[in-house]
Amino acid sequence: MEAKKRTTLLLILAVSLFFLWDNWQVYRGGKSLIFTQEKAKKSETQTGLPEVPVQTASVTAEENPAADASNAVAKKEEPKKQPVELVSITTDVFKVQINPDGGVFQNLELLKYPDNVDSTKDMVLFESAPPRIYLAQTGLTGGLYPNHATRFHIRPGERTLGENSDEVKLVMDAEQDGVRLTKTYTFKRGSYVIDVDQKVTNLSHEPINASLYLQLLRDSERPEGQSRFISTFTGPAVYSEEDKFQKIKFDNIGEGKMDHAIKTDNGWVGMVQHYFVSAFIPQDKVARENYTKKVGENLYAIGTVIPLGTIAPNASASNDTRLYVGPQESKLLEKTAPGLELVKDYGWLTIIAKPIFWLMTHIHNEVGNWGWTIILLTCLIKLIFAPLSAASYRSMAKMKQFTPRITELRERYKDDKQRMNKELMGLYKAEKINPLGGCLPVVIQIPVFISLYWVLLASVEIRNAPWLGWIQNLAAPDPYYILPIIMAGSMFIQQKMSPPPPDPMQAKMMMFLPIAFSITFFFFPSGLVLYWVVNNLLSIAQQYWITKKYDNTKTKKPA
Repeated sequence: MEAKKRTTLLLILAVSLFFLWDNWQVYRGGKSLIFTQEKAKKSETQTGLPEVPVQTASVTAEENPAADASNAVAKKEEPKKQPVELVSITTDVFKVQINPDGGVFQNLELLKYPDNVDSTKDMVLFESAPPRIYLAQTGLTGGLYPNHATRFHIRPGERTLGENSDEVKLVMDAEQDGVRLTKTYTFKRGSYVIDVDQKVTNLSHEPINASLYLQLLRDSERPEGQSRFISTFTGPAVYSEEDKFQKIKFDNIGEGKMDHAIKTDNGWVGMVQHYFVSAFIPQDKVARENYTKKVGENLYAIGTVIPLGTIAPNASASNDTRLYVGPQESKLLEKTAPGLELVKDYGWLTIIAKPIFWLMTHIHNEVGNWGWTIILLTCLIKLIFAPLSAASYRSMAKMKQFTPRITELRERYKDDKQRMNKELMGLYKAEKINPLGGCLPVVIQIPVFISLYWVLLASVEIRNAPWLGWIQNLAAPDPYYILPIIMAGSMFIQQKMSPPPPDPMQAKMMMFLPIAFSITFFFFPSGLVLYWVVNNLLSIAQQYWITKKYDNTKTKKPA
């Protein structure tokens, strides 16, 4: 029975680590080795969607060979244009460069977040230097109307958010085929939301039917500086009240699989990557059609088309949309749009991870340091499960006391397994020993451990957050492997304090476990290793106190 207990523990740990690894693959857009997630619904094609041109001044036909026949509309619009100077807008959170050709968001720096590779630089989200392409585009479809390849006239105005101003606007106009499109981008102080207001005016003598499209264009490469071992999902996402949050793999787009919400009147479309997201958020209760498509070699688009209806001569139609470009901060996402907080994916244990992060934020509000927050959270979790852990440690103390008798029984009946199990069960029952009691603390920790992993991995709030000394980023591995080594030492001590397995081979395996775990934890976020180290130290203290108390009780017991 003792061997079964040890085998069960090893099996649980192995299976848990496998599930964790498998979910990493799914989370970053790979294929699960266990579950298949092909969706049969929403299989309708998008052939009815208006054609959206893909060419833009920032991704020319030379840079994007796939921009061929599908760019015919854009190529007919106007003759070859001379290069223009990008318009730069600077606020307290953004530095944005906008191309007058189409009003494309061509470059965007997040001034409050350092780069993944070079912390002396700002994090760049939108960019247009091949092979890295990530753009936000808008325009009209339904005719030879102004789109994201049309040259716009930029109206004069402020380009930097002043100290006494709460917003800065950029206004631009373009006319084509009797239709004028006026774009107004509004940047507000302290906000990662850009108001994108577009007004369409029919200058012709005939009514027109035009649609507005909002499109995010991106290559499929993961963000630079992201470890393959802890990589996360990168790709398009759609949200609607009916179908909820849907991640879309680039491979599925390339294969023409339309497994996402298409026709709806709510929600948003976005591009997700580790810690950051961009999303077009149209007005609620406005009919639209979402689409995804591959527009070039390693270049994919997600967007939505909003019909504007019939516009009479000399009449106008307007549409107000918001564009969120920024960090996946829970508070910001929740107040920006319904369902946007779901881009902060906690994996398959969200039901546990979200309360853990909620509790962490409240602790952090008091202590102001995420490292100490993790330590206090560990202490609190340990306190909650203290009664159950105490019962497990008492069972382990009994097991350790009766190890010689158990070994004797195994030797005596080694040739009669049935009799051996009967005698062992009788001993366990007589002495009130739970042979699996020692496994309970580890089993209970596993869901918390995996949930905390996703919290640390997904929370931009903890990105680059220091603890003390050599730990300057709790979301990154320990640079000197000090915490994993301490964790291995604490596990070794726990092994010594636990009753040894009677099987010599199994005993060697158990002694090897701390080494295997420490090597694995070299690649885990240091915040997660900190949690495990603190938990182990608390467990050692609790186990030592309970074992000593149990031994003293047995010593004082009259013969």
